[in-house]
Amino acid sequence: MTDPTAPLSPDPDRDISLDAATLRVLAHPLRLTLLGRLRQYGPSTARQLARLYDLDPGAASYHLRRLAAGGLIEEDAERGNRRDRWWRAVHRQSFHDPADHAHAASDDADSRAYTQAVVLAYGEQLRRVASTVPLLSDDWHAAAIFADYTVELTPAELDAMKAEIVATVAKYRNRQASSPGSERVSVQLQAFPLVEE
Repeated sequence: MTDPTAPLSPDPDRDISLDAATLRVLAHPLRLTLLGRLRQYGPSTARQLARLYDLDPGAASYHLRRLAAGGLIEEDAERGNRRDRWWRAVHRQSFHDPADHAHAASDDADSRAYTQAVVLAYGEQLRRVASTVPLLSDDWHAAAIFADYTVELTPAELDAMKAEIVATVAKYRNRQASSPGSERVSVQLQAFPLVEE
């Protein structure tokens, strides 16, 4: 179980800390999207994912094989058959601390490429979610939040705020049982300095 005093730490039984090799595998928004889908909705085939994301099935298979080679997903042999291979996520969540990868130029480049891919994948996910907003029940529409706030912080203050927010999410995520009427909810956190373009 994750140490509650360190909410940004992975649970070694369920999560993965990304190393340079896995950062390179995940430095592609589509791979992050496919991995996220498998984590959120469970096993799927390349054909199903290709249809969902309007991809060529061969391209979907290629990206799934890259994720498998990186140890991020595995074949779900119980579901597979000669025609379709099913894939499932190996870990609940990926963890990446840019401070761990800032000591060498190549590590920093991998870290930044991964972070850029994360931003692109989240942007695409939000674009897809926009079409579901009219379908939300009144209760879920009232409970959802799509907001942004501008605050002035130092890097240390932002780090402290991040830890507080993640600790709150961890409290709900680590509950022993779900409440009646609960559904999977995506909680995204983006916090970044506003740089003039």
